[in-house]
Amino acid sequence: MNGTDSTSLETALRQTIDPFGIMTSCMAVQRAWLQHPAELTEQMQQLGRDLLDVQLHMTKCACGLQSGDCIPPKHYDERFQEPIWQESPFYDALKEHYLLYTHWLEDAIFQTPDTDDKTARRAAFWVRQWLDAISPTNFFWTNPLAVWTSLTSGGHSLIHGTAHLLEDAAKGDISMVGKDAFQVGEDLATTPGTVVFRNELLELIQYKPATEQVHSVPILIVAPWINKYYILDLKPHKSLINHLVSQGFTVFITSWKNPDAGMCDTTFEDYMLRGVLPAVEAARAITDSQQIHAVGYCIGGTLLSILMAWMNRAETESEQPVGSWTLLTGMVDFSDPGDIDVFIDEYSIDYLEQRMATTGYLDGEDMARSFRVLRPNSLIWRYVANNYLYGEEPPPFDVLYWNTDCTRLPAAMHSFYLREFYVENNLVKADALTMGGRPIDLGRISQPLYAVGTEQDHIAPWKETFKICSQVSGPVRYTLATSGHILGIISPPVDPPKRRYWTGEATGQTYPESWRNGIDKIPGSWWEDWVNWLDDQCGELVSPPPLGNKTYPALEDAPGTYVLEK
Repeated sequence: MNGTDSTSLETALRQTIDPFGIMTSCMAVQRAWLQHPAELTEQMQQLGRDLLDVQLHMTKCACGLQSGDCIPPKHYDERFQEPIWQESPFYDALKEHYLLYTHWLEDAIFQTPDTDDKTARRAAFWVRQWLDAISPTNFFWTNPLAVWTSLTSGGHSLIHGTAHLLEDAAKGDISMVGKDAFQVGEDLATTPGTVVFRNELLELIQYKPATEQVHSVPILIVAPWINKYYILDLKPHKSLINHLVSQGFTVFITSWKNPDAGMCDTTFEDYMLRGVLPAVEAARAITDSQQIHAVGYCIGGTLLSILMAWMNRAETESEQPVGSWTLLTGMVDFSDPGDIDVFIDEYSIDYLEQRMATTGYLDGEDMARSFRVLRPNSLIWRYVANNYLYGEEPPPFDVLYWNTDCTRLPAAMHSFYLREFYVENNLVKADALTMGGRPIDLGRISQPLYAVGTEQDHIAPWKETFKICSQVSGPVRYTLATSGHILGIISPPVDPPKRRYWTGEATGQTYPESWRNGIDKIPGSWWEDWVNWLDDQCGELVSPPPLGNKTYPALEDAPGTYVLEK
């Protein structure tokens, strides 16, 4: 098959049955290796040498001799931590052969000659899905903990596991958390507050003061509309909102409506002009403050960045109502968005747009499954083993409950988001985007910024979020927290400290590793450093403002109505 024929075949496959490039990327890698027989022979010879090492290791173990792993699990692989995977010659051999072939195959894909990086990464990603699925930890007889649990429980673990399997099969999903584990408004999202504004896109919640005096400049949090706002208001000791209120800040947050088919034409620009901008004005009016401090989390941070650039196009200072701002894992540069990039190109977006054309939205379950596939061992196969092989009940974990409380995304907004940011990366190109009648140029943003990235973030890689430091003209303090996209942000102060972070001035910095290597790692919660920074940005202490006013009357108690929509 010549190059033209193979390209035509791949195009036909992508347009029909393979929109995400599963088959075509694997075919491209296979074809490339077959066209380089010498390099392929060298790879096979290396596999043979490694296999001999494993056989020698097995022989030593069978004879009762000490022998370290030939192919140790990677440091982040939690599947083989039980001591029996080293102590039992049978299970040790099973583990070593599995790791040998999976590591070799993944390495070979990334080393494919004459293949572009994206094709190799896509092929490796999809092959990894199958390799993770066939792990010996996912099957009863090859999982020593499952066998042991069944013996010590008198078979009850298998009975419970079968019941869980049948329940999940009926609903078509793997349970991560008990469906009745929490109730929003009762044991989650409980910080006292009031809905003070509502329109077709959002409810604005103002929180009740917890101190005799508060800072004069209020904080408005622009929550992501992928999932719901209460990730920032979990149980009181884990609630970022509760922490801010207890430190003397007046806090508002956006609670977005869960879109239905009638919102199919809602645009990204609508979320800014009909969502965040009215919220800014409401917070200013209620607190009688000329300016606010704005916080954007995830996609809310991307939107806030656009709003900041939009405001800095204004001709008068009165049109710049945000005096300082914070980004929490918010990306503006999408040139290297991490593993999620395997889902995004013209073919996959065309496929998604065709699906959204029939419903008017992207279903939240589809988005949730995509994120779970990015980390299959921790977000899929762990629960297969726990629920079905060990017969355990899904844990009552608040973050997991929030993660399953999905929201939909309007078709027009989501298509724009994927094409303009992930495909074209237009947000970092000065004046390439026009929103609300104004060209968007991040370089015009002069307000002080506190930006937070998380070290293990697979949705907004921290080195990508760091790029904001050189893309705005104002001063930037950057903080890198340990853990991931969610738990790195939900990092309350505890004793002894569970988390660590790096923080320091980063204005104009372009090399993230050099920045990190030049500062110390601090034990504790980055919340404390942020609050110290906010103290300087949010003005003097004054008497607390009322909950709402005549223009923005109290409508109902928090958490409001929109967050409860399914």
